[in-house]
Amino acid sequence: MRKSILFNPCRLICVAITLFFMSPVLLAQNASRPADESFTVEGYYKVKWGYADEFISLYKKNHYPLLKKLLQKGNLLSLKAEKPRLHSSEESRWDYKIILVFKNVQLAYDNSLTDPYKKTLFPDQASYEREEQRRFEILLAHWDVTVQQLDLEH
Repeated sequence: MRKSILFNPCRLICVAITLFFMSPVLLAQNASRPADESFTVEGYYKVKWGYADEFISLYKKNHYPLLKKLLQKGNLLSLKAEKPRLHSSEESRWDYKIILVFKNVQLAYDNSLTDPYKKTLFPDQASYEREEQRRFEILLAHWDVTVQQLDLEH
């Protein structure tokens, strides 16, 4: 049985360490932004062939309620989900795009932002963890792109 490269524990640790050290760099790059300026992140998800429906079902069940809570609290200003109408090549394929507009850059990089709501929204933590594990097992790739508005008039 072939091991997934994506879920190699050593690779995950390396990615986590890289993200840990890159977060201050990304925050510093955005430090010149006003604290009250919104911050947009587009998250792309590429799922194993044949598992897109299962992935989005688990996303709606376990992650979307957390994002809705952030909307209610005002930390998230808007949330939009998209999927492509037509297919593309495997190299450039993505199945879902989630566009999050945070109130500010600090909230966008707060990794513990949803933690207070996990136990209240999902009292059966064992089921929640198992379903989240499954969601990531069928995921081939995920990447986030921070975007900003571009004024073409000036």
